[in-house]
Amino acid sequence: HMTFYLGYADVELLFPGLIIRTPGALRRSATPCPHAGCVSGSEMAGACFVVFLLAAAYEGLKVGREFALRKSRVSVRYSSVDAPGLDDGNVLLDARRTVRRRLLSPPHLLQTALHVVQVVLSYFLMLLFMTYNGYLCMAVAAGAGVGYFLFGWRRAVVVDVTEHCH
Repeated sequence: HMTFYLGYADVELLFPGLIIRTPGALRRSATPCPHAGCVSGSEMAGACFVVFLLAAAYEGLKVGREFALRKSRVSVRYSSVDAPGLDDGNVLLDARRTVRRRLLSPPHLLQTALHVVQVVLSYFLMLLFMTYNGYLCMAVAAGAGVGYFLFGWRRAVVVDVTEHCH
């Protein structure tokens, strides 16, 4: 579909075989799914609930990354470094060691891993929205709104210029 629609029959989610065929996931049927490729728990209500949680988690992850970054920055002590050439050459070697030490520091490695998770999650949410299924789009928007409500008040910066996908 290239236009928004409200449907639940044969909606494929992200991966082949992950297909929504029924509107609800709150009741279990005694009979097995008659369709080939039907995945247990992939009904529209269950899918919307999971998408809602992913969107809320995305908002929480953004705030968590900012909190972890602020916490790690407090512990960093900056020292003045003389310009290269004013010493016997050890200053440049010390600067390289400092960069390598900060690059491989646990806080920076954690920020890198969380950044990768945030990017992947943001692309999944974007692709889910691009199914143009109204129910899934509403789940993404509602999850982002609830996530921001729950986590956004902790943010130090209201507008994030490093934001992915919006």
